[in-house]
Amino acid sequence: MKTIKGPAIFLAQFMGDEAPFNDFKSICKWAADLGYIGVQVPSWDGRCMDLQKAAESKDYAQELQGIAREQGVEITELSTHLQGQLVAVHPAYDTMFDAFAPAEVHGNPPARTEWAVQQVRYAAKASEHMGIEVHATFSGALLWPFVYPWPQRPAGLVESGFKELANRWKPILDYFDECGVDACYEVHPGEDIHDGITFEMFLEATGNHPRCKMLYDPSHFVLQQLDYLDYIDLYHEHIKMFHVKDAEFNPSGRVGVYSGYQGWTDRAGRFRSLGDGHVDFSAIFSKLTQYNFDGWAVLEWECCLKHPEQGAQEGVDFIKDHIIRVTEKAFDDFAGGSTDEETNRKILGI
Repeated sequence: MKTIKGPAIFLAQFMGDEAPFNDFKSICKWAADLGYIGVQVPSWDGRCMDLQKAAESKDYAQELQGIAREQGVEITELSTHLQGQLVAVHPAYDTMFDAFAPAEVHGNPPARTEWAVQQVRYAAKASEHMGIEVHATFSGALLWPFVYPWPQRPAGLVESGFKELANRWKPILDYFDECGVDACYEVHPGEDIHDGITFEMFLEATGNHPRCKMLYDPSHFVLQQLDYLDYIDLYHEHIKMFHVKDAEFNPSGRVGVYSGYQGWTDRAGRFRSLGDGHVDFSAIFSKLTQYNFDGWAVLEWECCLKHPEQGAQEGVDFIKDHIIRVTEKAFDDFAGGSTDEETNRKILGI
């Protein structure tokens, strides 16, 4: 067995316009001062990095790693959640998702997709330059408007959607393979890959691409009422990244999974800071350890109630307390004795 690395923290929700959250060096120091030893970096945020430059210059990419290490942390992974989302966008979401892309491609879906694909490719090369073998992203979605359809979905619609999604991603996955990096899709509502079955469908559509992996975040399974522990049993071979994020589900006679268009504080399913929700992290860390997951435990903060700085402060010890230092011996080794074939046969009476 292997020991999970951490604690680490995803910087995306903490970046801001005021110090220490407004540049990479200072936010790395802030994270290290809290006790984190790793940071997951949002590649789209120019306050953290220039993604294209990191892809084109190994010196610059390694300089970023050096800045992080000088402050007491290391870059655990890069993220292209926003850019990956734009690899596949249903027209219903065009206007809203334009905000994830530069102004010059707004209102031009083909150009926006081309930009997004290049961004994800940059991230693969930048990860290679940094010596990082896993990468976080979203799949995007062509089918999400039809997840709970009325009228019924036409026959073949789902198959066509996954075929197109795979067609867009397979060349990217091939490039990830050239770079020696796994593309880890966060299994997330709003994406075509949002549960186990949809991951299987996408994986099959890519021809079981060896670089198609997943980022496991149990909070999204609480909101879907999916068994997040059984999920690890089923898909542990594909899990290469881990977001430690809590959530709760409190249905009532008024709201359930869909929550009636309510804001986050009034939904039945809500993201919470670590320890404030319903996720059984002791069981999750045990299962991941049992299955030899040796990646990073990365805090992602999205609580609807608690201030992010309090969530970050509390989260570091929460993760530390859940990481299992794996044992190198069985608990009853003290009671054993030396054996050989002759002794074993004598014990068996043969």
